[in-house]
Amino acid sequence: MKKIVATAFAAVSLTLVGAGAVNAADLVTRTYEEPDLRNGVKIGYLTCDIGGGTGYVLGSSKEADCIFQSTVGNELSDRYTGEVRKLGIDIGFTTRSRLIWAVFAPTAGYHRGSLAGLYVGATAEATLGAGVGANLLVGGTSGSIHLQTVSLTGQLGLNVAAGSASMTLTAAN
Repeated sequence: MKKIVATAFAAVSLTLVGAGAVNAADLVTRTYEEPDLRNGVKIGYLTCDIGGGTGYVLGSSKEADCIFQSTVGNELSDRYTGEVRKLGIDIGFTTRSRLIWAVFAPTAGYHRGSLAGLYVGATAEATLGAGVGANLLVGGTSGSIHLQTVSLTGQLGLNVAAGSASMTLTAAN
């Protein structure tokens, strides 16, 4: 266990040193540039509260409770539950966190429950006290929904993770 904690601490330290000077506010809420998805339209934001837990070297699994807020049409709000899984390096522990994704779809329309399904992609995050991270997931029932990390807030702990990620969403309404 000491070796795992020492490895996680070293990896997080190198990540933070390599990133240069970062003030405390940036560590708590980090905003990312939204990608130029030429074949997609931003239809809203998905805000997920992710359960805390421990990374087991090769992966982790955490519960998610999400709210989708549409930015097109009649600006619907929709609730989802799910699970976030990581496969790859995931060492350490984290508290509950909140992830916000920009949601891109092939067209501007949104129907209740249409974000349900399996999403897969890449993830990278580092947490030493407060955490920063990025995720890009693609999927949904039609396989054409893109989720791009906008911000990661409130995650505390000692953790480093990089690899593939998946998230399964189920409509809760």
